[in-house]
Amino acid sequence: MTIKLADYDAEESFKGDYFTDLVALQNRLARIQAAHIMHGRRSVIVFEGWDASGKGGIIQRLTGEWDPRYFQVWPIGAPTTEEKDRHFLWRFWRRLPGSRSIAIFDRSWYGRVTVERVEGFATEAQWRRAYDEINEFEAQQIEAGTTIIKIFAHITQATQDKRLKERMENPWKRWKTGTEDYRNRARRNDYLAAYKDMFHHTDTRWAPWQVINANNKKQARLSALLYIADRLEAAVPMQPLPADPALVELAEQELGVKLDLE
Repeated sequence: MTIKLADYDAEESFKGDYFTDLVALQNRLARIQAAHIMHGRRSVIVFEGWDASGKGGIIQRLTGEWDPRYFQVWPIGAPTTEEKDRHFLWRFWRRLPGSRSIAIFDRSWYGRVTVERVEGFATEAQWRRAYDEINEFEAQQIEAGTTIIKIFAHITQATQDKRLKERMENPWKRWKTGTEDYRNRARRNDYLAAYKDMFHHTDTRWAPWQVINANNKKQARLSALLYIADRLEAAVPMQPLPADPALVELAEQELGVKLDLE
């Protein structure tokens, strides 16, 4: 079924105990990360969406109880001169996770078919070709054993304007906004057309998109974390590995105790 962003415009009111639900999800995600580490799995989580849609806030809560040694957050901006000299996917290949690790992309290779398309940084031939290149790239990662999760955070123009205003009025949040936010805002219809094509061509069976209604920050965070937890948990055995007998023997000898192992 075709993804339509208009289906996610409604303002959602949050009902429930946000902090209780958040802590429960973070504890679940911590156990899932431990399973990734123990079983040597790897995953990629992609965040796309409008400026001020709360991607950073979701990522902050997502990783709140994670061991920082086994995940990386990659904030993706404009490519460097070195990166421009190579295929657009080159800089993302270099950031893919290894065994036991999870990579989080705050914006991603989808910039080729969104920002670069709308702002004219890629030719029409380049961004049209990129749909197949992206699908093949993601299929290659999945075939190699990497889980890919793709989140799009959607907000209405009214919500975006409210948040941009709040950022400008708060001196401690003003660093989050810049001229590009307003340039992109002015071309919302062009971005809507680009996102429509992006979903049409890249919402694949092996790497589907999940749109999150992000007009309510609390609901968006919980919805995103729940979806990610479900997808990650389905991709890794959730049983811990048995203890190494040699390590057990060493620990009991050094500690002078008999271990009660589950």
